[in-house]
Amino acid sequence: MASAKRVLVYLSKEASLLQRATFVQGVTGFYGTENPDGVTVNCGLDHNRFIISDRPFNGSRKAELQRPAFCPIKNLSAEQAASLPEEISGRGVDVGVAILLESVNKRILLTRRSKGLHIFPNVWVPPGGHMEDGEELLDAGLRELQEETGISLRGANLPWSILGLWESASPPLLSRGLPTRHHIVTYLLVSSNETHQELQEKLCPDEQEVSACVWLDQDIAEQIVATGDGEEDSGRKRPGTQTSVMITEVSGRSLTQKPLPLTSLLRTAPVDGEDTERVSTGTKYALALWLETLRREDVTQSPLQTL
Repeated sequence: MASAKRVLVYLSKEASLLQRATFVQGVTGFYGTENPDGVTVNCGLDHNRFIISDRPFNGSRKAELQRPAFCPIKNLSAEQAASLPEEISGRGVDVGVAILLESVNKRILLTRRSKGLHIFPNVWVPPGGHMEDGEELLDAGLRELQEETGISLRGANLPWSILGLWESASPPLLSRGLPTRHHIVTYLLVSSNETHQELQEKLCPDEQEVSACVWLDQDIAEQIVATGDGEEDSGRKRPGTQTSVMITEVSGRSLTQKPLPLTSLLRTAPVDGEDTERVSTGTKYALALWLETLRREDVTQSPLQTL
């Protein structure tokens, strides 16, 4: 059976012709000048190509593109790049789509990836995955949301936006091995008209993909965002705040509510050795962008002050 056609990243800078991004090419650094780890770009799909450009183009949307300072692609030496086998170095850069599902009472759904997965096992992320041939960004995200969690929002015509782009590699640090995957992850914010309790009733996660789900409120999201990957693992939390969060664990067709120590969500990426249960670095970036949208909403909705 033929493998599905992959959607890959194509780049244009200063009105140059489109070029397919190579596996060992730092996409963020290609555009970044003053800040090589973060830049504003224009992005969009065209004939199964995900185009990133420093200039607007037909159908493009503006978005922030970011990578961590410890990005393996950024820090790859010429010798290390040359040592990669052809089946990896010739892959190009894949496109991923992840859905930050926001309930009407301002909760965000995260899922814990199953331990048996090869990439980021046991790590907390939004539902998401690869794009399929002919899909639009939102269609791909909603398909992955349904496949992983059982929540179907296709055809609901809900408000959505691109939160930001994240340059991701696996393993996430060079100290844990040479990269075998290179993605640009597109984080989409989809705003539901249902509460998280109502959406919770629709959960039917795929145990092969998801081992647990959690609904994060603004306070917990802020604590997660405050932890910096690439630093010493502290699992720190604010004094006087809650010590655990309620998650939904998946076991076959059974769902069980149980507390999870908050420190599990506040861990940072280990420099070497086995990975640990934590929130991925890219997810922290996406949560930070979500919190910015909430702050902007607060400003626009606040009553005008009289002089």
